[in-house]
Amino acid sequence: MARLVWTDPALQDLEQIADYIALDDDAAARRLVKKVFAQAAQLEDFPEMCPKPHDLPDTAYRHLIIDPLRIFYRVQDDLIYIVYVMRHEKHLRISDIQERD
Repeated sequence: MARLVWTDPALQDLEQIADYIALDDDAAARRLVKKVFAQAAQLEDFPEMCPKPHDLPDTAYRHLIIDPLRIFYRVQDDLIYIVYVMRHEKHLRISDIQERD
């Protein structure tokens, strides 16, 4: 079983997104955060369950889709690093992830 590691920048990303959602619906923001942590926890048992992103095919990153989010992570030995959380409609740049990893 692998161990899940949330990086500080990824947690900050999630917090900022949740804060924005909470402006309109605090309960929806809380539900989303709970859902994210619950689904991300499944990676500990199945670290390769998510595909490599089509826009980053030749990298070590994978992404977990939880509408409206894309959660980027990489597996290294027995550790799963969550490195970046973004809204799915945002344009992804590899530098967004690499500068956080």
